[in-house]
This record gives sequence, structure tokens and C-alpha cells, in this order.
Amino acid sequence: MDASNSDHHTQEKVPHSAYDAQDVDVAAKLIASADVLTQQQAIRLRRKIDWHIMPFMCIMYLITFMDKTTLGEAAVLGILESAHLNATQFNWLGTIFYLSYLVFQYPQNLALQRFPVGKWMSINIFFWAVALCCHAACTSFGGLFAVRFLLGICEAAITPGFMIVTSMFYTHAEQTRRVGYWFLMNGFAVIILGFVSYGVLHTHTPNFMPWQWLMIITGTITLVTSILFWLFFPDSPTNAWFLTPEERAAAVQRIQVNQTGIENKLFKIEQFYETVKDPKTWLLAFFAAASNIVNSLTNQRQLIVAQFGFSDIQTTLLGCVDGVVEILTIFIGVTLASQNSIGRSYAGVLMYIPAILGAILVSVLPSSNKIGLLFSYWISIFAIAPFSIFLGWVGSITAGHTKRITTNGIVLCAYAIGNAVSQFMWKAQYQPRNHVPWAVITATNFASAVTLLVLRYLYSSENKRREREIRDDKYDSTFVKDEFGERRINKAFLDLTDNQNRDFRYVL
Repeated sequence: MDASNSDHHTQEKVPHSAYDAQDVDVAAKLIASADVLTQQQAIRLRRKIDWHIMPFMCIMYLITFMDKTTLGEAAVLGILESAHLNATQFNWLGTIFYLSYLVFQYPQNLALQRFPVGKWMSINIFFWAVALCCHAACTSFGGLFAVRFLLGICEAAITPGFMIVTSMFYTHAEQTRRVGYWFLMNGFAVIILGFVSYGVLHTHTPNFMPWQWLMIITGTITLVTSILFWLFFPDSPTNAWFLTPEERAAAVQRIQVNQTGIENKLFKIEQFYETVKDPKTWLLAFFAAASNIVNSLTNQRQLIVAQFGFSDIQTTLLGCVDGVVEILTIFIGVTLASQNSIGRSYAGVLMYIPAILGAILVSVLPSSNKIGLLFSYWISIFAIAPFSIFLGWVGSITAGHTKRITTNGIVLCAYAIGNAVSQFMWKAQYQPRNHVPWAVITATNFASAVTLLVLRYLYSSENKRREREIRDDKYDSTFVKDEFGERRINKAFLDLTDNQNRDFRYVL
């Protein structure tokens, strides 16, 4: 056993601080008795975690995005006529999802801190599935408005839950790729949904429209997934069913380098205040809002491509290409971000360059050049990648569990605001070329790229400042008090914020 981990046996008579067990990270007890972890053991453990977690996260994110975008597919499957919707009402169905997401975002984050993460997400996925199936019974704007509101409430738990789980099981260096892997499932969702939509478009049943079949099919798949999620998805490395007690301790030790711990069930008001007073938090929020203006294409893409001059069947099949482009751009983006010489910020900026070019071309090319317009639209999808990089980055630059869930809540509230307001720029008077919406997308993409550069400068400057500081040894001799007495623990598991822990370095 490592000497540093056995100090609690000798209880050296040196000045030290003692914390109650509830004030420190839940992993503190495990790490206090962990053996030294070799590189080979760490790699083997990471593979085991990957095999038991990543398939669930990828499949679940695929399904949630597929469910979320059913509204866009339904636009060419008869929902407008069947439910007697005009353009403004259709836009409201996209907006209300994100408004309820916004209102319930922070309560969902508090619930994710209070309750087991995997179980809480499973419950939300179950009710999500029920609400999705209920779409098929709605024949008016009011009914669809209500079920879309319920979908937003449930969705508010998924992305922050995945961000928390990813930060629990993976190091900072691994998080960007893992977030990218489950985020690029959005592309696979678009492809699968495109083929499903193509199939139901040829379904002819009395009194049951193709869009209603789409809702029933996707809702049933989600319902089955919620049950599997409840049974097999872990809540934390400290109690993961697929890890032995020794492997749980090793899993905690493996992410010690993050200096962020695993989780703490106690809400700490001082960490909340630190988060809301930090200007960088609001820069993160601005990026989340601005970078998601382009995400309005999720609900509008079918109508946009149809307005280029393609038929309903052609539009449905071409939608599958959207998914391929999204997969490639996100994969390229997270690969670039994982390179130390490039990093998260620069990778995001690089992805915005073709996206801005594509958005400009969609607006300036002549209407007769529908192939050019289509390819320009596909190039504009590059703007999706920076946000997937950003989600992994947020978990790497925030420490302290209350601060982390508060930051996640603020960022995802901003994400919801960007998605909600962007729906209303697609007005009937701008069709078919939509010059105003594309100009807004171009401007917000540029603003998002500048924000990434500013954030990188601020975090880099803070890292340099900490390198020049005299090292703070305040938390070096720290013990946790429990029913067995006092045991020495590493400061990484004291549930300190990134500001309190001066050994913390911001990932760039």
C-alpha cells in the first residue's frame, strides 16, 4: 500500500484540518484505502468502464435526439394539416419544448445532485416515452403544446446527467472524446429517423396519419430503453454494479488527476454564490445561447430543403445526409480538440470557419442553384460541432459539485434560451430564401467563435497566474472524520471549487 495512503495508521502530530464525512466527496472513503494504480491497470479499467457505460449513453442520446426531432420530420408527414397548424403555431411547438427545458433545468440539476443519477434519468426517460406516445392522440395545437411542454421537462435531466456521469468516470483528457461520442449520436438519430420517416410515409392506414405512426414507433423504443437504463446504468463509480470493490476504489483513484472528485450530496451555498459571481460563468452561458441559434435548423431543416425545390420523398431521404455530415463534423471536431497542440477553444473556432462560409452561401446563391444551396446548407452544419466540444470542456474547467451542477444549470438554461428564441426567426415572410434567419446564424456563429477565444485567453491567464503563486499547502494535511476516526485524504476529494484548489489547472 502507498505510504501516503497509510498515514492514517500513524496519525502524525502535525497541524491539520478535519472535515466531516458529509462535507467531502463521496469517494473520500474509497480513495483513503486504495492501492497504487499502474498504467496497465488504469487502461484495463477504462476499457471496462467504456464497455458498460458508453453504449448506454450513446443509445440514449441517439433516442432522445431522435424523439426531439420527430417534430421536424412530422412537418412533411402531415402534422400541419392533421392538427390544423399554421407556421406560428408550428414554431411555438419547437419553442415550448425549450421554454419548459429552461424552467426545469436547475430543479433537474438539483435532483441529479440529491438522487442517484442513473435512476433519476431513467424515471425522466420513462415519462418522456409516455409523453411522446401521447403525441399520436393529439389533433390540435393545444394538445401538442401540452405534450411538447412535458418533453422539455424530462429532457432537462438528460444532458446534465450525462455531463455529470462523464466527469465521474473519465479524466479531463478523456472527457472531450467521450462527450463527442455520445453527442455524435445525434447524427445517427437523423439518419435512422429519416429511414423510419420514409417507411411511414408509405404507410396508409385509415384514421391514422404517418406522423402518428412515427410518434408511436419512437415512443415505444424509448419506453424499452428507459427500463434497460433503470436496470443497468450506474449512478457512480462508488457503487457501479459491474465493478468489484477494488475496481471501484481504482476507478476513483484513476480520476484523481482531475482535482474535481466524484460527487457530494450536500448543496453548498458558498459554491453557488461563487459560480454566479464569476464573469466566466456568464461567458460560458453566452456561448451556450449564441452557439445554439443554429440548432433551430433541427425543426426547420425539412422545410428548408423542401423550399430549395425538392419533393417530400427527396427531402426525407436527403435528411439522412444531414446525419452523416453531423457525425463527420463532430468526430473531426472532438479529434482536433483532443490534440494538445490545438485544444478545445481552437478546435471550435476551426469548425466555425466552414460553417460561417456555408451560411453565407445559402443566402447569396441564386434560387435556381438548388444543388449548390443544398451543399452550402450541409456545410453550415459544421456549426453543430463546437457545442459538443464545449459540453466536454465545461466539465473539465469546473470543480466543486455544487458549483458544477450550478454551472451546468446556467449553461443549459442558456442553451434552452438560444434554442427557444431562434425558432421565431423562421417567419413566413422570410420564405423561401430565409435571408434574415441565415444572417442571424452567420452573426451568432462569428460571436460564438470570438467568445471561445476570449475564454481561452482568460483560462490561460489564470493558469499562468497560479504557476507564479507560492504553493498553498492549506489542504495538504487534511483528514476526514467518520465513524472509524480520522483518515487522511487527497485534496481532490475535499469537494473544493476550481477557485479554492490552487493546484487545479484549467484545460484549454
